Amino acid sequence: MRSALGAAAKLPLVAVTSGEPAGIGPDICLALADAHLPCRAVILADRDLLAARAARLGLAPRLRAYDAAQLPAEGELEVLHLPLAVPVTAGRLDTANSAYVLALLDRAVAGCGDGSFAAMVTAPVHKGVINDAGVAFTGHTEYLAALTSTPRVVMMLAGGGLRVALATTHLALAEVAPAITRDSLEATLRIVHRALQQRFGIAEPRILVAGLNPHGGESGHLGREEIEVISPVLRELRQAGLQLEGPLPADTLFTPQVLARGDCVLAMYHDQGLPVLKYASFGRGVNVTLGLPIVRTSVDHGTALDLAGSGRADAGSLMAAMEMALEMVSASGAAAAV
Repeated sequence: MRSALGAAAKLPLVAVTSGEPAGIGPDICLALADAHLPCRAVILADRDLLAARAARLGLAPRLRAYDAAQLPAEGELEVLHLPLAVPVTAGRLDTANSAYVLALLDRAVAGCGDGSFAAMVTAPVHKGVINDAGVAFTGHTEYLAALTSTPRVVMMLAGGGLRVALATTHLALAEVAPAITRDSLEATLRIVHRALQQRFGIAEPRILVAGLNPHGGESGHLGREEIEVISPVLRELRQAGLQLEGPLPADTLFTPQVLARGDCVLAMYHDQGLPVLKYASFGRGVNVTLGLPIVRTSVDHGTALDLAGSGRADAGSLMAAMEMALEMVSASGAAAAV
């Protein structure tokens, strides 16, 4: 018994934020009660919310208050209780609970920062209701960067055998080209390269870089960003030892023979790269924030308000996010030990 307790005590402790309380975040977090993962998971949520949602779904998980010094029994779901501002109705947003949603993130980041948690995994939030509450919020990626005082982070999604990182994230299409500068692109590529080494254990990452314009700009006839921005940065970084291929026309980049040449794709904007990845892996994809001083993964879907409390929410992406977080924790530990 003593050896079993000792082994359990050494399991990575992962914080799971339950996200928008009116969405499917609480539903999919409850699925962790039946998961058999090589970690100790603690759900950050209002305990009464989880209990009420479980009752609505016909579930009877054993919810236990999180205690860092006491290991859970088999089948218990650990909950770090953070109170809602107002009661929740599944599927109905309420701006009054927006501060609660952000408090979940704040607590998870604090725990990762002080070493209490090995990683954080996030259920979906609803950007609109947070903004309606008067908080400028463009997404997890940007919020976590500000919270950890990280000057630049990179959003990457993984799934279906693909890794796709983004040079820009949540921008209007008209703002994309001006945002891709030589400095920003170099910084992004260095973050992706370093993260693939340190978080994914790839000693010599190969990165496939998309062009911005159709057909890679057609030698400048359809845009000059490839000539004036992307290609010069790639040349400079190749001289520094990075393995980079591109700029590649995006319409042929996502073909099996090209993808086989790389470990990760860098797309220039959100809807250039993510439709392909989500077609290949939706419901099993993982969102990863690269460049943070902590490990953070997330589901690849939104709050699905119409499915909340219905019993039809799929927890597959959350399970994949948990597994990837653990892989990153393991690779980070191995990199630190070298």
